[in-house]
Amino acid sequence: MERHPRLAGRLYVLAAALLWSSCGLFARAPIFDDWPETQRGLLFAFWRAAFAALVLLPTVRRPRFRPMLVPLAICFTLMNVTYLSAMILTTPANAIWLQSAAPWWVFLISVAVFREPVVRRDLIPLAFGMAGVGTILACEILTRPGQNLAGIACGLASGVAYGGVVFFMGRLNAENASWLVALNHAVAAAAMFPLVLYYGLWPSPVQLLVLAAFGVLQMALPYLLLIRGLRSIRAQEAVSIGLIEPVLMPLWTFLIWGVAAAWWTILGGALILTGLLFRYLLLDLRQRAWKSSAHPTKLGH
Repeated sequence: MERHPRLAGRLYVLAAALLWSSCGLFARAPIFDDWPETQRGLLFAFWRAAFAALVLLPTVRRPRFRPMLVPLAICFTLMNVTYLSAMILTTPANAIWLQSAAPWWVFLISVAVFREPVVRRDLIPLAFGMAGVGTILACEILTRPGQNLAGIACGLASGVAYGGVVFFMGRLNAENASWLVALNHAVAAAAMFPLVLYYGLWPSPVQLLVLAAFGVLQMALPYLLLIRGLRSIRAQEAVSIGLIEPVLMPLWTFLIWGVAAAWWTILGGALILTGLLFRYLLLDLRQRAWKSSAHPTKLGH
């Protein structure tokens, strides 16, 4: 019975990752082809955040203001706009893998900006992550000169912004998780609303239903599942389980919409995934094994 809460926690996080991986199915849906590509990412980001906020706000407990909420909300808004823009302007595989390099941006921000000490075990997976991003960038520039560059730039920016979200979330970990997530979605929607008004592009009733599903199924529900899962498993384990998202998301968009990833994206993604697995699985398991051997469990009467 002792293992059951941990199993449930893992299943909650797995379900969250599966739902997150559906992003490309919504973003590349042909029903939105009448929206201009240059504005579609922002429109997606607004409607997704707005519907997610409506679902998440009733779950908020103990809301309170902290100054660090300001840069967190800015990074979260930028992450949403740039990521969904990258999803439209380049392939979903490029978008998700460039954003998945966020842990390495967190490392660089922590060391370069906040002067935190370098943890040696982060250097090898950092090298894999940078090699993966470099592979995608170099091949896109060399093989498709003048094409996809705006999407690649948005993908890189989304990774940096996501790194900022992770960094500031880590420093606000004493706050209520539902409050942080709901606030970020609400602020993001409010920040984008003036531009949505300016563009004057409004969804049809059918598009609105799809956008509501986008916000609820791909954002609000996964975050609620993640919060529930983190009650019984560690954040490191949750990150490891979440690695299924960047693997599955390009697969879904290929199977449903026929949007294929280039070979260099697959290679770059494999390098990034190798670094993430090394960091969040192998090193973590090795550290736990070392602690167990250093402090063995005493058996006896």
